[in-house]
Amino acid sequence: MAFPTDQNVSRLGQQNASGDVRALFLKLFAGEVLTAFEEKNIAMGLHRVRTISNGKSASFPMTGVATAEYHTAGQLIEADAMNHAERIVTVDDLLISKSFISNIDEAMNHYDVRSIYSKEMGHALANAADRNILKIVATAAGMTSAADLPAAQRLNDEVFTSNVAVGTNGVASTGTDIANAIYASLEEFDSKDVTGEKVCVLPPASYYKLFGSQDVNQLAYMNRDVGGSGSMTSGAAPVIGGVRILMSNHVPTSDESSTSVTPTAASGYGSYTGDFSDVEGLIFSQDAAATVKLLDLGVESEYQIERQGTLMVAKYAMGHNVLRPACAIKLVTA
Repeated sequence: MAFPTDQNVSRLGQQNASGDVRALFLKLFAGEVLTAFEEKNIAMGLHRVRTISNGKSASFPMTGVATAEYHTAGQLIEADAMNHAERIVTVDDLLISKSFISNIDEAMNHYDVRSIYSKEMGHALANAADRNILKIVATAAGMTSAADLPAAQRLNDEVFTSNVAVGTNGVASTGTDIANAIYASLEEFDSKDVTGEKVCVLPPASYYKLFGSQDVNQLAYMNRDVGGSGSMTSGAAPVIGGVRILMSNHVPTSDESSTSVTPTAASGYGSYTGDFSDVEGLIFSQDAAATVKLLDLGVESEYQIERQGTLMVAKYAMGHNVLRPACAIKLVTA
């Protein structure tokens, strides 16, 4: 029996029944990767981000502080010179997360692997971005003078903030110690005229100290009767001194001075390595660090006949660097 050869076949991956039979599948996969990245990443929205269409770096202008003085009647007014500098953020090499799905494995598998792979790839890129950004924030917090910056990017009247110790005499810190350190950090920011909304990112060991075993009424930041926020029962973090508290596994807390990182930050002083062993948390504003995106998060997929399967690659090209060191403070172990 002869079968017609011109019958219409519905291809679920085609857009409007024409073109690439996998087009919609790729868009679905790309959307899942993007969703997973946004769900996992916390640091991207906490600092300055700029997207460029071409080139390898971007310049962030820095302006010094203006002065004021009393005027004597009749005296010629001459303008004061303002200091200017720039901070350069250079794009790192392409960062990728890849996976391969064999046709035969996919055919025999009894569950959908596409959504699992897309989630894991999105998480891998999000984790890498968080690690690099938070290391840059910690590097910014560790700068104490203009000598820590490249000579060509120094601002003569730039100020620097001091780090704040948590606890005393090497005794394990408590939630109250961390709250007191946050208030001390806010005092340091204000004394150096550092403005902007602040956020505090803590590693899990420090974060859960905020829900310590002490009487909840002794934790003023949790006590609703005095305007505290957060919840002991749900583990919701309080707002302390107007500072949002976030948790991340990617706050650097070890000595990574000799860690091999590929690539190292191309901008020089914004290294992804350093001794972070004294870090118990980071408190900073949006101007502490900057990111330049050349290629935003994207996904490519290709069916490979010679391998009888599909190669999927999620990627981005971006770089991170210190912007204003005064906008970051490390909470350090006493």
